[in-house]
Amino acid sequence: MQPLLLLLLPKSYSSEILVSANMNINYGGDDGDGDVDLLEFPLNLEYLEAEFFLFGSLGRGLDSVDPKLAQGGPPPLGAKLAMLDPLTKDVIFQFALQEVGHLRAIKNRVKGFPRPLLNLSKEAFAEVMDSAFGKPLNPPFDPYANSINYLLASYVIPYVGLTGYLVAGLLGVESGQDAVIRAMLYERRATTVFPYGVTVAEFTNRISMLRNELGKSGSKDEGLVVPKMEGAEGKVKGNVLSADNSSLSYARTPEEILRIIYGSGDESVPGGFYPNGAYGRIAKSYLN
Repeated sequence: MQPLLLLLLPKSYSSEILVSANMNINYGGDDGDGDVDLLEFPLNLEYLEAEFFLFGSLGRGLDSVDPKLAQGGPPPLGAKLAMLDPLTKDVIFQFALQEVGHLRAIKNRVKGFPRPLLNLSKEAFAEVMDSAFGKPLNPPFDPYANSINYLLASYVIPYVGLTGYLVAGLLGVESGQDAVIRAMLYERRATTVFPYGVTVAEFTNRISMLRNELGKSGSKDEGLVVPKMEGAEGKVKGNVLSADNSSLSYARTPEEILRIIYGSGDESVPGGFYPNGAYGRIAKSYLN
């Protein structure tokens, strides 16, 4: 790896493994099993995104599109077709197919594991939003009700995975997906989300604050509008891309990611989108 590239990548990437766009592994240590574990861990997030985007755009998931990739894992709970406008549906469908490709790419390199039980019900997302606002929203948030709700729900998912990827080939597309979602929401940042009387920007800020709280590792997440001093070069409030003071991307450890996707703030307490916990040796090592 070239020194400049190493400098520009988050520290956690350079100290672990990096996999290039053609999935060739550059090992950062002598523990081959550890490298496999780190490559398998993102499968949990890829399954989540694939099913959410497939159902949202098509009304059906991996069991219909490519059953072999699910490896006999249980079907997701509560996932369904979203009421999307044509542009949003087109974008989400593209994302869905990209996630299918990501699953296949990882499984072509490592054995992988079956799809874990995923809770993609409107109740699961409503719980996230209730936690973000510190009170129950009325009516409960429904990610499948319309395009804005679905984009806000999509904001919940990819960024968590993006900050934890140790696979450079996946990172490029995942970062692109996150950027597109943020851009689509940024265009609507002043729009009031019906019927809550809260803007899109405030929703993203609340979600980001919740993820910071659950991750328990400081501020690694930002909404679409921030105080000017926290914007790029301390000169803008707009925050279409989330980054640190040097405009470099944040990184999260697997432990931090588990705390967030479980919604428990504890990598050993499953819940949220993974009622029975995530799979793979890294995730299972924390389960009691």
